[in-house]
Amino acid sequence: MLLDVKNIDVLYDDFQVVWDVSINVNKAEMVAILGPNGSGKSTILNTISNLVHHRNGSIYFADNLISEVPTYRRTELGISHVLERRRVFPHLTVMQNLLLGAWHPKAKEQLSNSLTKIYKIFPKLEVRSDQLARTMSGGEQQMLAIARGMMGLPKLLMIDEPFLGLSPIVVKDLIKIFKNIVSEGISILFVEQNVRLALSMADRGYVLESGRLVVSGNSDDLIESDKVKKVFLGN
Repeated sequence: MLLDVKNIDVLYDDFQVVWDVSINVNKAEMVAILGPNGSGKSTILNTISNLVHHRNGSIYFADNLISEVPTYRRTELGISHVLERRRVFPHLTVMQNLLLGAWHPKAKEQLSNSLTKIYKIFPKLEVRSDQLARTMSGGEQQMLAIARGMMGLPKLLMIDEPFLGLSPIVVKDLIKIFKNIVSEGISILFVEQNVRLALSMADRGYVLESGRLVVSGNSDDLIESDKVKKVFLGN
């Protein structure tokens, strides 16, 4: 097991948004966190990367307790987080964005090898290495954001709403890229609202409703689950 989140509660000031949630991710596994708007999906990712603190429970990564480890150290340990809506540096070039992803010592040592791998997975980025990020399409910016996360040498790549606002063709390309990343031994934990799309590509899924975990399991089982249909469609 690579990531093991156990029984966490998360509050924003005095307002609780996540109750007693446990999830785990194995090595070279793709796992989806599903749920309607406001169900706590992004909060879970933010908690794993320590952008939000949790009360109660614990978070283990590669068998190490990281509940009190600061965000920058979690990145060095191998957790990369691609935030919702890309968040590239718009006035920097593609290359400059990528270099910022390789900020810690281990990543800097592997910079040349990482760029070679990135350009193999994302050939468009090599062609556009001198292009300003803000001049790229939404799909290209999403690829850049994912590639920048990869430059940090992650063992776990977390991606929040990777397909938001993208065309079906770009979504299809990204699915292939996700599978290529997992084939390299990197785990992916991603947030998505499109249940059928997410479960068609993930190994397993967790479904949240109002900050609580309501069902989890293998994708093949969840995609036909009456409980999942009730969460998204109502009674």
